[in-house]
Amino acid sequence: MPLDRQVEEFLRLIAQMELPRLSTLDPVQARELAAKLRGKPLRPLALARVENRTIPGPDGEIPIRIYVPNGRAPFPVVVFFHGGGWVLGNLDAMDSTCRSLAKDVGCIVVSVDYRLAPEHKFPAAVEDAYAATMWVANNAGVINADRDRIAVVGDSAGGNLAAAVALMARDRGQPALTYQVLIYPVTQYGFDTKSYREYAEGFGLSKEEMIWFWQHYLANATDGQNPYASPLLTKDLSNLPPALIITAECDILRDEAQAYAVRLQSAGVSVQLKQYDGTIHGFVGMAQVIDAGKKAIADIAAQLRLVF
Repeated sequence: MPLDRQVEEFLRLIAQMELPRLSTLDPVQARELAAKLRGKPLRPLALARVENRTIPGPDGEIPIRIYVPNGRAPFPVVVFFHGGGWVLGNLDAMDSTCRSLAKDVGCIVVSVDYRLAPEHKFPAAVEDAYAATMWVANNAGVINADRDRIAVVGDSAGGNLAAAVALMARDRGQPALTYQVLIYPVTQYGFDTKSYREYAEGFGLSKEEMIWFWQHYLANATDGQNPYASPLLTKDLSNLPPALIITAECDILRDEAQAYAVRLQSAGVSVQLKQYDGTIHGFVGMAQVIDAGKKAIADIAAQLRLVF
């Protein structure tokens, strides 16, 4: 399918900016550039309460942001992990998306500021993500949440973490998760799928950038074979929570996300796979300028309302 008109315009504007290639930057420079591109937030969606706090983690405090909707407690709860290749991103990166989910689903959203690479290599981010999910389950009453209705949601590298947390929760016996939403997730350390070949350059996230992210995230190539880094390599995917997997047609990560959906289904897990044609990696986070992103958020919210 041809590119969505709004996506095409976005790519044209990005090309005109002549930004430096990510591979030429160190992580600090890349974070500064990402913050500059994000700019000042638009008027945020109002909720009953938004609170920043820290919680205990496996190696120090983990910052989180709690979004509370209007309505009557206890609320179902989403634990949200932002993208950014495990190197970029913070609590502000997906603030608009988290607000929209809290309002549209009628749930609490707990966004997690997990440790970033390369300062903290794999499995630091995964362990932080799991610890935050456990904290939500163990402190559900404190935040007016329902321990029996917890979903993990993440985009890109955050989708990778959400998938890994679901695996960890199964393997470690807790917490019980109701659902997982994986938004164009990274599912395998590897760069040789059809979508990698078709969209390696010129469609937002590039193959070169993804290699750069993996190189910063992993201490060595062997870590890339760990199922908590590459969920697609997990031998047994049974007994995992039902999933909604979102893909973008023109995204290098499309095929590995689709492959993960197929593997889950083969293991008996209920999966919905939704591809948004003409879109690129990151389109959900661009919902303020790309209508397909708004549609995806609405679809995610509708599914979460259903399962909650």
